[in-house]
Amino acid sequence: MKKAIGLALAVLATTVVAASAQGSPKVVQVATAGVNCKSTITLPLVTPVTGGAGFLGAEQGSWAKYAVKTLAPKLGLKVKFVLGDTPVEQGASVAQTIAQKYVGDKSVLAILGPSTSGAVAASSATYGQAKIAHISPSATRTDLTQGTAKEATSAFFRVVPGDYIQGPTDASYMVKTLHVKKVVLLDFQEPYSVGLSDAVEAALKKAGVSTSRLSAPNTTTDYSAYVTKVPSDADIVFFPTQKPGDAQTFAQQLIEQGKKAKVFGGDGSNDPSAFKQPGSYVSNFAPDITGIAADKALVAGWQKANPGKTVGSFGPPAYGAAQILMDAIHLTCVADHGVIKSRRDVLRKVKQVSIKNWILGGTFKWSTKSNDPLNAKFYIFQIQQNGSYKLVG
Repeated sequence: MKKAIGLALAVLATTVVAASAQGSPKVVQVATAGVNCKSTITLPLVTPVTGGAGFLGAEQGSWAKYAVKTLAPKLGLKVKFVLGDTPVEQGASVAQTIAQKYVGDKSVLAILGPSTSGAVAASSATYGQAKIAHISPSATRTDLTQGTAKEATSAFFRVVPGDYIQGPTDASYMVKTLHVKKVVLLDFQEPYSVGLSDAVEAALKKAGVSTSRLSAPNTTTDYSAYVTKVPSDADIVFFPTQKPGDAQTFAQQLIEQGKKAKVFGGDGSNDPSAFKQPGSYVSNFAPDITGIAADKALVAGWQKANPGKTVGSFGPPAYGAAQILMDAIHLTCVADHGVIKSRRDVLRKVKQVSIKNWILGGTFKWSTKSNDPLNAKFYIFQIQQNGSYKLVG
């Protein structure tokens, strides 16, 4: 920061975890300065921009950018929105590298994301050591916020419910509505899919459903060998990928091999442009907000700013997460009298934020038991003959 805008008003030392050349953590010191609230603050969205999950970054990025454009001026903030790319195919290392970059940038007071559970697990220790609040609009792995061995730090929050809700919801729909007898679950050897498959499998077994498990590398592109292992009498293949095109490929290969099973994807497969096999199912943490009366003007404004784009399920939570972070920064600016003394001050304000007319409906509040949203739920969609997603549960 330049002295002309008065950023070096207070200095503190923050400790961050860095990855050594051998991949083990080591501690380094990064000096950060107090930030004048009239200066430009950088708000990064850490999400897949390229690779098989690039649709996620595109949709989330458009909504987060719109939130910054429309909300920051009302809060008296100057915010620069940037994207940090974490392709799911590259694993944990890229998330760690990006975390180091943003921890070292004094204008970064909080992080929007990471979007994927694997990236959160890989980088939360770095953000946590630096006392940087990071709010995910889409990471659902239960162990990030629940249980005794949490994979994320107390500086991590999410605005969507976890797999501890998604798993039982998906399983309940399969049992009570689809009346399944036999289900195959396929994971991709990474945190999101393993955790969600575990949650669904446990609920199915409890209900007396016969289950079997397959596991494929996250770089798999041809699933024909896995399709051959699907029993001819299986009702559903649960396919919690983060690459919707792979769900489409698997569904088509099931048909090619004469299998009757339908694909049931988690939130990571929710993309009508890529996964559109009729009769398949997906679950997601967001409803169709075009049906929420209070969002009418918001949707119209976003569509005007993004002509030709369709409102999906991943973008609105990113808008909401950005809104929470900017509200927390604003509250900190007021409390710190115009100069944010440390990132920890922003972190402390996050859980004080409550938002009426929440973009996903109702009022947003944090759970008192975890850094998860209160009263959030998952929705079930079935893909129709024209490829559209119909809410069915």
